Amino acid sequence: MTAKRDEKRQMKSASRLYAVQALFQMEVSGQTVEAVTREFETHRFGAVYEEGAFAEGDVEHFRAVVGAAVNWQAKIDQLTDRALVAAWPIDRIDPVLRALFRAAGAELVDMATPPKVAITEYVDVAKAFFPDGKEPKFVNAVLDHMAREAKPEAF
Repeated sequence: MTAKRDEKRQMKSASRLYAVQALFQMEVSGQTVEAVTREFETHRFGAVYEEGAFAEGDVEHFRAVVGAAVNWQAKIDQLTDRALVAAWPIDRIDPVLRALFRAAGAELVDMATPPKVAITEYVDVAKAFFPDGKEPKFVNAVLDHMAREAKPEAF
């Protein structure tokens, strides 16, 4: 039973990473949510290429995160803006971080994910994108602020 639970957790973690990548891709390419999610589900989830294999992801969780991030983007961006210092509104930060905050914000605003789980998971995503930088600590601080505002009852 534990192995199955670990596998499910790993698939959810992979789906969060894919959601951040998909949201980034949508922003820079202008593609629709339908086109990007279809591409990810077809060409990323568990796909094997010469360069290596992509992790299998939880398709339902991926769709839920991307969909909620798109549907709640204005609210999530406002939440993120309030968590950032006044000199750095969300439109001035790195687009990868913007996508990450939107994905995490989707889980905080519209999903039943416990805030501490969302924070830990998305800090891990930040570590994957910025392994040597200060970004993971920055992400932790911003998401903590966002979570306390979005779900104060959890603290």
